[in-house]
Amino acid sequence: MVDYELQGRVAVITIRRPEARNAVNGEVASGIEAAIDRLEDDPEAWVGVITGEGSVFSAGADLKAIASGQAAALNTSKGGFAGITRRERDKPIIAAVDGPALAGGCEIALSCDLIVASKAAAFGLPEVKRSLVAAAGGLFRLPRALPPAVAMEVILTGDPIPAERAYQLGMVSDLVEPGEALSAAKALAERICANAPVAVRESRKIVLAALSGMGDDELWSLTGSAFGKVMQTDDFAEGPRAFIEKRPPEGKGR
Repeated sequence: MVDYELQGRVAVITIRRPEARNAVNGEVASGIEAAIDRLEDDPEAWVGVITGEGSVFSAGADLKAIASGQAAALNTSKGGFAGITRRERDKPIIAAVDGPALAGGCEIALSCDLIVASKAAAFGLPEVKRSLVAAAGGLFRLPRALPPAVAMEVILTGDPIPAERAYQLGMVSDLVEPGEALSAAKALAERICANAPVAVRESRKIVLAALSGMGDDELWSLTGSAFGKVMQTDDFAEGPRAFIEKRPPEGKGR
């Protein structure tokens, strides 16, 4: 139900359950966790892209699985819901959203570092319409991605926000025509892969720490530590050398 395909330096993770609107059951959750394990462990994979097959990115939790007593299987030991929402990782992941991303599906997208969406996409946390609470990170990640008043409206009404508005408000990095989200996400991933991967991962770590509310003193310390790690890599010498020689740098990831 979850495919992993390495395309150059980009690992494409695809939820393949279109008959159930790519809803998350135990197999999908464990499949996403295993795919992220592969991404993290493979030195040839520098950036991940996660997408869903068909016209829906993901409708969130599989209510049939929950009704049959399989709710626990939707959460994995390392990743939480869908194997990703609480996952600690080093490598960037981009969500390629080419249809509705609702409830847990929206929370999967928000767990990623960047979102590329088509005009057919929409994002929503409709849990309140069913006397539920969005429990996989959406209630605090959405206000980081959208202006607080807009996030509050989406959360309290349960109504989705169209991709075009999400793009205008900065939640979506790139807005494309229907059917083009995956190719655009891979193109964005390639732009990231053109950079030194250790520098990318250390920079990502600091941005996430800042978004979590870490204070400036701690962020200065984290930045100094990150710079020290980058200085110890072969890529640290390659970057300035490539600039002097007027050519693209050839990152090795070490």
